[in-house]
Amino acid sequence: MRENALHMERLDRKQFFAKLAPLDRDQVGMVLWNLYWRGTKDVRQRIESQLDPEQARRSRAALESAPDPQETLDEVGEFVTLARSGAYMGGDRRVKPSERTRWRFTFRRLIKDCEVALADPDPTPGARAMELLVDLAHDTKGTYYFRSEDPIEAARIVISDEVEVLWSKLRSQMDFDSFARRSSRQLVRWESEFGWTRTGFGAVAEKERTLAQVLKPLLPTRDAWLTFADRYLEALDALASAAPRQRHDGWRRDFDLQERARNLGEWHSMLLEHLFGGDGEDRLDRLVGHAALRGPEVTFVAARLAQRRGDLPTARRMATEMVQQQPGNRDFLAFAQELGAPLPESSRR
Repeated sequence: MRENALHMERLDRKQFFAKLAPLDRDQVGMVLWNLYWRGTKDVRQRIESQLDPEQARRSRAALESAPDPQETLDEVGEFVTLARSGAYMGGDRRVKPSERTRWRFTFRRLIKDCEVALADPDPTPGARAMELLVDLAHDTKGTYYFRSEDPIEAARIVISDEVEVLWSKLRSQMDFDSFARRSSRQLVRWESEFGWTRTGFGAVAEKERTLAQVLKPLLPTRDAWLTFADRYLEALDALASAAPRQRHDGWRRDFDLQERARNLGEWHSMLLEHLFGGDGEDRLDRLVGHAALRGPEVTFVAARLAQRRGDLPTARRMATEMVQQQPGNRDFLAFAQELGAPLPESSRR
């Protein structure tokens, strides 16, 4: 009954134009603007298609020609599997010799296909595909999957930009806790102090940002920082729990823990800035004592935390320890000098 009543109240074409007739151009424009600005996404798209028919045609054509997200995920999965098996290095008939030299074009195309897939109403396949490619890109820094001295520079892929696309989409599609849980694990796995190229030099390296910088705008409130810090500590907890089951030599494990702390150093500084002095400060104590981190970079955070709490003797002792471990680190030396901490003889010159 109500639908019929609403339908009866709708103006027909003649009535509609009769209502518009007294209005001047600006008034008609204001009516359309209010409809556009306050209307649904479908209404906005319909208005846009009338304002720019050619752009609407191009958008429809692009959408129709876009690869299917599941097909993109399948192709990415195959590419990553072949790369990790060494097929692109040779000796494997699954990859043609000509494709072994064109891998960077395939890599770059798949990245673009993932970006398109992430724009789909269901971004799940695109998100998984992008995650697989970023995992592979991260690992190319230390493993030869392709015949290139610097794969990411050769492929001209700015990994931090692609992670920004991924995280921005996940943030808009998921509740914050789910986003924080997923992206915090990725942050721990992917962050790299000097980027994802092997040399740290070149056109790609100049465009890279740390993932801490990518993440910061996605945490607009203190509550967001607290929630993300909790999920981040859980990600570290999972690594610490898994460590006893991993068969690593002692030196190798120590190296991995120190490298992780070094890569995440900027992120830890951000946590110190946003969590100190409030109800999140206890997270900082958990951070500096965490079993998944080790080395002077962790000591640096602990020393700055002690300084802020007014415990200068502890801060000075830690500063001296840091400089002894890394005498060439300018940040450590500057901090120690600021505190008036005792320095090794070699650092005083």
